[in-house]
Amino acid sequence: MATVTELKTVLKDTLEKRGVLGYLKARIRAEVFHALDDDQEPRPPLSHENLLINELIREYLDFNKYKYTESVLMAESGQPVVPLDRQFLIRELNAFEESKDNTM
Repeated sequence: MATVTELKTVLKDTLEKRGVLGYLKARIRAEVFHALDDDQEPRPPLSHENLLINELIREYLDFNKYKYTESVLMAESGQPVVPLDRQFLIRELNAFEESKDNTM
């Protein structure tokens, strides 16, 4: 019969392999940030520059499949939930898009 320690180890390993453990940890972090965020004191408005920078960071996180980190960034930064249009970003940054792989 398995011990409690062995069961915990197997459960932890299984959750890690499925990617659930990382998600849960990130979700808890996001909820802690949200709970600690003082609703009485408004967050300073996002400047245009910070909005663009945060959006680039979000795109990087999304490209690399860092969904959990992205969720914490969104919760902590106050960035709009709906991503900015990619063409808008390209115009604002005077960037260009490589047609063969859709990278900026």
